[in-house]
Amino acid sequence: MLLEESDPTPLLDSILAIAVEAGEKILAIYNTNFTVAHKEDHSPLTEADLLSHKTIVQGLKKLTPGVPILSEESGEISFLERRDWRRYWLVDPLDGTREFVKRNGEFTVNIALIEDHRSILGVVYAPVMNALYYASKGQGAYQKGMDGGVTRLKVRPWKGETALVAGSRSHAGEYLKTFLDKVGNYELVSMGSSLKFCLVAEGKADIYPRFGLTSEWDTAAAQCVVEEAGGILVDLNKMPLRYNAKESLLNPSFLVIADSAGQWERFIPEAAKL
Repeated sequence: MLLEESDPTPLLDSILAIAVEAGEKILAIYNTNFTVAHKEDHSPLTEADLLSHKTIVQGLKKLTPGVPILSEESGEISFLERRDWRRYWLVDPLDGTREFVKRNGEFTVNIALIEDHRSILGVVYAPVMNALYYASKGQGAYQKGMDGGVTRLKVRPWKGETALVAGSRSHAGEYLKTFLDKVGNYELVSMGSSLKFCLVAEGKADIYPRFGLTSEWDTAAAQCVVEEAGGILVDLNKMPLRYNAKESLLNPSFLVIADSAGQWERFIPEAAKL
């Protein structure tokens, strides 16, 4: 299929199938006594990461030949080479490898299509839960569950009650603690990987604050889902995250917000803004 127009919706079914196929490969390894290696940054790496990467790249190359692919498990691609990419695939073959290693099921396959620095299609698949979250620009966000039923996603309106705050199982820190102290009346919903974004998109969390480094492939697919569900993903200066706009592939700290009426920016620790 040639990707000549901005509307990516016709690609969705094929991308969902690629994500599910990658998820099946991941689960086949998940149910074995797999080994864990570590990258230079000490983050874990398993055979499942690499097999999922291979499956997704092969599928995308067949679906959209000529469209560049940037995956967490790709070799390093310099900014000089990728800066002129107007449209490309951004992939995290296994988001939440730490959760995979812990065997808690809270990991995902993330596939996003980026156009002009914005995510215009996103698929997030949680293989253990058999839950698919997906969206394309202007077409809404949806979840397909274990029973095969499809639900349109809508963020939760803020009514000034107890704040439901999505937080990381593996990356909590002092800034999050300070943020929660400022919120005061809250309930923390702990979750791994991109599933925290999905909690916001499906109305199960009001806010997901992330203080600390993530990579662009960690957020792109879920950003499209959140935005099409009516929420926003912004940095601490209230600007939406943009992709492939700088040499570094690291994201700044950010907030995933269901309803801006909560004025969540007022709870950001001052030290986090520096």
